[in-house]
Amino acid sequence: MTSTLGINVRSEIGELEGVILHTPGPEVENMTPQNAERALYSDILNLSVAGEEYAQFKQVLQSVTNTYEVSDLLNDVLAQSTVREQLIKTICANEDAKQEINKLLQLGTEELGRQLIEGVILNRDNLTNFLNKERYILKPLHNFFFTRDSSISVLDEVLIGKMANKVRERESIIMEAIFKYHPLWGVKTCNPTLPQTSKSNLNMTIEGGDVLVARDDILIIGTGCRTSTQGIDFLIDSIKARNGKTRHILVKELPDAPESFIHLDMVFTFLDRDSCMVFEPLMLQKNKYQTIHITIENGTVSSIRNEGNLLKALKRLGIDLNPISCGGNNDSWIQEREQWHSGANFFAFAPGKVIGYERNVHTLEEMNKNGFEIIKADDVISGQINPFHYNKCVVTIAGSELARGGGGARCMTMPLRRKNVEW
Repeated sequence: MTSTLGINVRSEIGELEGVILHTPGPEVENMTPQNAERALYSDILNLSVAGEEYAQFKQVLQSVTNTYEVSDLLNDVLAQSTVREQLIKTICANEDAKQEINKLLQLGTEELGRQLIEGVILNRDNLTNFLNKERYILKPLHNFFFTRDSSISVLDEVLIGKMANKVRERESIIMEAIFKYHPLWGVKTCNPTLPQTSKSNLNMTIEGGDVLVARDDILIIGTGCRTSTQGIDFLIDSIKARNGKTRHILVKELPDAPESFIHLDMVFTFLDRDSCMVFEPLMLQKNKYQTIHITIENGTVSSIRNEGNLLKALKRLGIDLNPISCGGNNDSWIQEREQWHSGANFFAFAPGKVIGYERNVHTLEEMNKNGFEIIKADDVISGQINPFHYNKCVVTIAGSELARGGGGARCMTMPLRRKNVEW
């Protein structure tokens, strides 16, 4: 019998022991310029180029940790007949497509899994469907390669994302099924979409790009267009119900625009025990976007107050970080350009060892000034360079096309397990 792996994520930087990925497929091209905005894209990706870039990214991760593909995990779950039927019914009910249930139940496991991700084409077998302008009855999951958002590892549990846009809701449904029913996990999930937890609060949203586990007692959460204050209140209530040790939630308000600010990890990510990447104008300069410190003790909120900024709040809690500026420190135009292309969105696979896009050259120069060796992905993949031989390093991946999807290395990873970090 296969033993369960369990979840253990108590920091953003602990050595990575497992991560879920989703290689982008035809779903990222199954759109037109007319519906790209609805799909949360500002442009259409070239899959052949994006696929090559993603393959490089995945090979780097395979060289340093265990990787798991969403499609493989989904197929394993769909092979269980009772789970398969339940999942199809849940998806079709959520997307007003109950007429598709019987057709989907008749598909083979791999074909069903493919269609649930790439989209189910509308069958024009009656007048209503014939006149329908849509191509799909179940729309493609254009954003699923950003596995960070729809499920979030927090300590030893998985928080299921309550997505801000309906086009992404199926991602969360699929990920919850994987964590509840796949033999590798079977872990406890915390789902804000359930009636008994959501209390029909339509304003409750929370996505993984806004949730950073700083330490086992500190969560950092962004609130803006993707994660609402009601979503954070749900987390507060969940922590209060556990009535455990003192926990801290640091909340950073985010602007609604530009779209490159959709998640906190687009303006702030951890690099090491003592350093972080920041988009300096928003994170360190004076502005109207507040940083709020919520303390939970003995099952109650014992204090809620403003902080000067996120780094000052972390320092008060014993995490003293040197900020490295996305785009460098000299030119605000360059800062904005590189932040737009996910220049602040790094993913740590061990303390001081991170992955990011090679296109953000000013950001990389600034990291190099701060002691990070710049390493090419192909050198890691070939075995020519071992990143663990360096104290601090950045493995750079191609990102001319992937970055146009609106995310970076952290966005494209859902960590399952990390070794604990000594602070």
